[in-house]
Amino acid sequence: MFDTLSDRLAATFKNLRGKGRLSEADIDATAREIRIALLEADVALPVVRAFIKQVKERAAGSEVSQALNPAQQVIKIVNEELIGILGGETRRLRFSKQPPTVIMLAGLQGAGKTTLAGKLGLWLEGQGHSPLLVACDLQRPNAVNQLSVVAERAGVAVYAPEPGNGVGDPVKVARDSIEYAKSKQFDVVIVDTAGRLGIDQELMQQAADIRDAVSPDEVLFVVDAMIGQDAVNTAEAFRDGVGFDGVVLSKLDGDARGGAALSIAHVTGRQIMFASNGEKLDEFDAFHPDRMASRILGMGDMLSLIEKAEQTFSQEEAAKMASKLASSKGKDFTLDDFLAQMEQVRKMGSISKLLGMLPGMGQIKDQINNIDEKDVDRTAAIIKSMTPAERQDPTIINGSRRARVAKGSGVEVSAVKGLVERFFEARKMMSKMAQGGGMPGMPGMPGMGGGPGRQKKQVKQAKGKRKSGNPMKRKADEQAAAERREQAAAQGGAFGLPAGEPGKDFELPDEFKKFMG
Repeated sequence: MFDTLSDRLAATFKNLRGKGRLSEADIDATAREIRIALLEADVALPVVRAFIKQVKERAAGSEVSQALNPAQQVIKIVNEELIGILGGETRRLRFSKQPPTVIMLAGLQGAGKTTLAGKLGLWLEGQGHSPLLVACDLQRPNAVNQLSVVAERAGVAVYAPEPGNGVGDPVKVARDSIEYAKSKQFDVVIVDTAGRLGIDQELMQQAADIRDAVSPDEVLFVVDAMIGQDAVNTAEAFRDGVGFDGVVLSKLDGDARGGAALSIAHVTGRQIMFASNGEKLDEFDAFHPDRMASRILGMGDMLSLIEKAEQTFSQEEAAKMASKLASSKGKDFTLDDFLAQMEQVRKMGSISKLLGMLPGMGQIKDQINNIDEKDVDRTAAIIKSMTPAERQDPTIINGSRRARVAKGSGVEVSAVKGLVERFFEARKMMSKMAQGGGMPGMPGMPGMGGGPGRQKKQVKQAKGKRKSGNPMKRKADEQAAAERREQAAAQGGAFGLPAGEPGKDFELPDEFKKFMG
């Protein structure tokens, strides 16, 4: 979503690099480029003005003029100001001291509230809570049925006493759900309300009545990140009509320019709390302004990547794999282990999204977007088509075995051969790293490994003249060498000194005598 903005900002900062000192003209040109980048990204004009004013004031101050690297200092300022307009610090959910905690979802029709209710329920369950979804959208056709299906997929409970489709009182359903949650020991109630097609006064009043009936601890305004400038107007109308405590951005995986996301927190004064970045129920997480700013500026998001890894990989399993790689040159690491690791990485989400979280990956964005996610499935199919013995020891896979595996997994024979070869290379590299040897083939840098082995080879190759394998020729060479040694002994000692007693009758040349005085 923020690709265009990221590219424009990267190009702007590139022009600053290499300058030892920034003039006022440089700062003005940079500010102008940033302004254009933000406006093209559909950020609200008041937000752009406030942002550029802050950046220019700070860039003209002493923190840049006295910096060793002014360009990096300007990037730091832009990063901090981006964090500011995205809401500053991460805003957490407020939980009620006396359960259940009531969370009410509000927003326009089509913003993705019902799906988001399921995502939030699944996320809360992962945090150790027992959520209950409440169907209070009794206007839209099949809204109650949709919430029930989403709840079932998420594995959370749903309260839907009314059929919907225009039948039932949503305020009564909301009120009754609190008593139901208390009786069934649910500690969080998520109320899904009806969406509006615009600023509908009747439905706005209905949302206010539900709010008054259940006294929610959090009112979350769900906004479609692709909606553009109208998102800001809608958010302001909701803030004034119903009131809300936090914002949830849906459809962050879209290709719109995303300016609404950058504007909404600054304009409404309410922070973005969650972001939904995909269609799957687990593609949802807490919103961190600092991490989002880092991703926009192409610095990656290592913290989110680490958190995903911690949720997916167990420390015990990781230690087990590491010990297999470290022992006997990694030969204990089999294709079964390789498959298990691959499936765990797949659980973390889309490969291209994971790579996008790494710093500097913005430069190869096109290659990342072109990654075929089904390659992982094809690799898994090849490994699963092998026998247990072949997975344990891939060296036994000969031509006929390759043909059988290829037929079983529906791929070409060359794909099976390529996979086995890549596995051996990867195992060799990972084993080297696990043993603390660094990356194989790298020059001998401190702490990197890879150097000593190559140096030994060079020393071995640098040894004296090799002897001939022909016995007659070798004997002739040895006799010639013996004759040369005898001749040298007769003429003089080593280094051209006269033979006999070392140093006797030896005089320095006249030039050296003059030099020595």
